[in-house]
Amino acid sequence: MPIHGDLGQFNEVDGAEYQFTLQNSKLLKVDLSHGPVEAKAGSMVGYQGEATFENKGSGGVGKMLKKAATGEGVEMMEVKGAGEVFLADQAHDILVLYMENDTISVSGTNVLAFSASINWDIKAVGGGIAGAMAGGLFNVTLSGTGWVAVTTDGTPVLLDVASAPTFADPQAAVLWSAGVKMSVRKDTTGGVRSMVRGGTGETFQMAFSGQGFVLIQPSEGQLGGQSGGNSSGGGGLLSNLLDT
Repeated sequence: MPIHGDLGQFNEVDGAEYQFTLQNSKLLKVDLSHGPVEAKAGSMVGYQGEATFENKGSGGVGKMLKKAATGEGVEMMEVKGAGEVFLADQAHDILVLYMENDTISVSGTNVLAFSASINWDIKAVGGGIAGAMAGGLFNVTLSGTGWVAVTTDGTPVLLDVASAPTFADPQAAVLWSAGVKMSVRKDTTGGVRSMVRGGTGETFQMAFSGQGFVLIQPSEGQLGGQSGGNSSGGGGLLSNLLDT
C-alpha cells in the first residue's frame, strides 16, 4: 500500500558544494568529500556512503597538559571518508560559520564540528582577581580557514560590542570574534544585604570591549549539564574544554 503524508518536507538538503550544510536548525550534514573533520564524540546520528570515526586523543603533549590543568574536556573524534555524515547534539540549535584566515574564541562545550584545516588551542580568558574568584575561565581558540559548527541551547542573539558596553553571564556566552577583549567583572552593587538574602546569581559577569561581536545563548549552562539557577559563580560552561 502507498504511504500517505507530507514526508517531502523532510527531504535532504543538497548543498554538495559546501562541506557543512544545515538540514534544519538542529541537524548538520558534513560532506566528507571536501576532507576530514573533527566532530564532538557521539554526535553522529546517521551517515550515507563511507565514513570512519577515530578518537585521536589529546592532540599532542602540550594540549594534553593544558587539558589536565584546566579541567574536563569535550571529547572529539576525527571523521573521514567519502560519504555524508549527519551530526547533532541533544537537539540543540546549530550555527554554521565559514572562517577565512580568522579567529574566534568559543566555549568548548558548544563546539560541534570543524574542518581539519582549522587550528585549535586552549586559552585562558579573563584575568585579574575577579577572574580567579570566578574559578578561572578557559576557552577554545579556533583559527584558520574552514568550516565551524557550534551548538546553542536555544536561539542565540548576536551583540555588537562596539555599539555599547556589553556584558554576559559566563555560562551564556557562546563565542566572540578576534577583535573583542574580555575581562571578568565582579558585581557588588547589591551589597551585603543582597548577599544575606541569597544573592542574585549574577555575581560574576563577562565584560566585552573592542571591535566585533559576541554570541549569547538564552540558557545558563544547560549544554554543560549544569544548573542554570546558580551558574554565575564559577567557570561553568567555559571551563568544560575541547579535548581532541
